[in-house]
Amino acid sequence: MTTTTAPPVRTAPRSRLPHLVQRGATLVDRRATLTALRRRHGATFAVPLPLLGDVVVVSDPADVRTLFRSGPDVVDAQDPNLGLLLGTGSLFAQRGATHAARRRLLAPPFHGRRIATHEQIVVEATEAELAQRPLGAAFPVLPSTMRITLDVVLRAVFGAEGEDLDELREVLPRWVELGSRLFVLPVPRWDLGGRAPWGRLRVFRERYEAVLDRLVARAAEDPGSRTDVLSMLLQSRYEDGSAMSRSELGDQLLAVLAAGHETTAITLAWALERLRRHPELLTRLTAALDDGDDALLDTLLDATIAEVQRTRPVVGLVPRQVTAASLELGSVTLQRGQTLVVPVELVHGDPTVFPDPERFDPDRFLGSRPVVGEWVAFGGGSRRCIGAAFAQMEMRVVLRTLLRRHVLVPTDAPDERWRFRGVAYAPARGGEVVLLPRS
Repeated sequence: MTTTTAPPVRTAPRSRLPHLVQRGATLVDRRATLTALRRRHGATFAVPLPLLGDVVVVSDPADVRTLFRSGPDVVDAQDPNLGLLLGTGSLFAQRGATHAARRRLLAPPFHGRRIATHEQIVVEATEAELAQRPLGAAFPVLPSTMRITLDVVLRAVFGAEGEDLDELREVLPRWVELGSRLFVLPVPRWDLGGRAPWGRLRVFRERYEAVLDRLVARAAEDPGSRTDVLSMLLQSRYEDGSAMSRSELGDQLLAVLAAGHETTAITLAWALERLRRHPELLTRLTAALDDGDDALLDTLLDATIAEVQRTRPVVGLVPRQVTAASLELGSVTLQRGQTLVVPVELVHGDPTVFPDPERFDPDRFLGSRPVVGEWVAFGGGSRRCIGAAFAQMEMRVVLRTLLRRHVLVPTDAPDERWRFRGVAYAPARGGEVVLLPRS
């Protein structure tokens, strides 16, 4: 009689330093801490992180591909506060079959020719904002890109205009700023009549819902002639013929705003910060403009954006949780319930994939698309950012419009440092730029 034994459980290596010391180090400089741990322990290691707890860091491209190709029966989302913040109807709070069904309903408005219908909105928002900025004087561009991306979302996604647009312009940035802080801080959920942080967040949410009620009613009156995402979602149906509930619609649209507005704006600020420090790239872009070669211009811009996202990732961690009984991943065995994180900065800085990774070089992506597992700016798999294509279009059009209307003045100033904003990493000085009129 033969007996079989289960394969040994192989745990991820970890530092012997006290957990408190490791957590403190990641709070002070997470990127440097994780880089040092990878250098010491290899591509996969365990570390305690604030908010997420004890996690296994996975940065080998092959392992990252395995994670992203695994279904929700193997790994699924791990987001301790996003569901609480955005609502149980948002994609961030849903898992398994429910998440898949909701994603299928939400995906069509964010792909293909439907995205192209919103390009003019991006052009108009960019031109309106830049017309108010000073010429010949330095200013931080991040507040401008925040206003541009907010306007694009409110008009293209919500279909807002007039007083409703003004109300959302006023309330949603405050909701995003406060929500970003509550997401990473263990603030008690006291309300205190709207005076405590979570209470203020509730008040902002109520104002948002009141405007959304009006937008839904208006879209329902004229469903045939509108192209905004809200109108499309009102007409969409699940496989059983049912429509999205009003509560879920509010959560999903808020999630689209939270996921796409700030991250896109910060990436644009980083893009301009990078372009000012690489005048040879600016020269190539200007030459494509002067020659009227729109195809070359967009190809260069797409490669530039991909390299900006590689070297200046806005969101640093992609978390997942093991849902299978166990998962063999490279050199370790993971058990159900364990949390994994894909550190974007480590994956993008792998010298075996990107030689001289600190060098900013958009030519890495000319004529080729980023490879899954090696470039993870939008996550991956069934949890990949649903608005990725929309965000790429938006960034390309904003940069194209700016370069057509203005000269971006180069600089030899040192690179701007990274500043953590609660969820995302932004240029410390807001992406300082100097613009001149383009003759």
